[in-house]
Amino acid sequence: MKIDFRKCNETELWEFVASHLKRKGIDTILVGGAVVSVYTNGAYKSGDLDFVKGSIFTQGLEKAMNEIGFIKHGRNYIHPECKSLFVEFPGSVPLGIGEDYSIIPDERIVDSQVIKILSPTDCVKDRLASFIYFKDREGLDQAVLVASQHPIDFGEIKRWCDNENESWAFEEFKKNL
Repeated sequence: MKIDFRKCNETELWEFVASHLKRKGIDTILVGGAVVSVYTNGAYKSGDLDFVKGSIFTQGLEKAMNEIGFIKHGRNYIHPECKSLFVEFPGSVPLGIGEDYSIIPDERIVDSQVIKILSPTDCVKDRLASFIYFKDREGLDQAVLVASQHPIDFGEIKRWCDNENESWAFEEFKKNL
C-alpha cells in the first residue's frame, strides 16, 4: 500500500498506519475525532489520529512507526512529509467510553489486514462523552454529524447516557439531530 503523506487524509493515514502495525503484530483501534473524519468522508478534520493499542504488552511500536517514517516527539508520532496530521497512542485495552468497557470495534480489511475502528454508534457515544465530561460543544456537533450520515443504535446511545447518569445529553443530542 502506498500513501502520499503530503496529501493524505485521516482515512488514508489510518488505513496505512493500522495495516502496517497489524502486519507487525500490533493490533490497534482508531478512536476519537479521526473516527468522525472517517465516517463523514472528511467533512470533519481532526488533525490527529488516536489509536488505542489492542494489548498492554505491545512491543516494537516505536520501531514499527519508524519503519514508515514516523518519529516520536513526546506523546506524538510525526512524519516529516505529513504536515497536517500526526499519530498518538493515548492508551491500551480495555477500551472504554465513560463507564462502558463493553466496546466491540468494527473491522475493515485493508491490504489483507483486519484493522479496527469504533462503530458509528460508539463514535457517537465517544463524542457525547467529550460533550458531557469536557463541556465540548464540538463533541455534540460531531456526534450529530456522524448520526446524520450513518445508521446508529439510538436505544444503545440512550442506555449509555442513562448509565452515565447524563440522560440530558441524549435529549440534547436528539434535539440537535
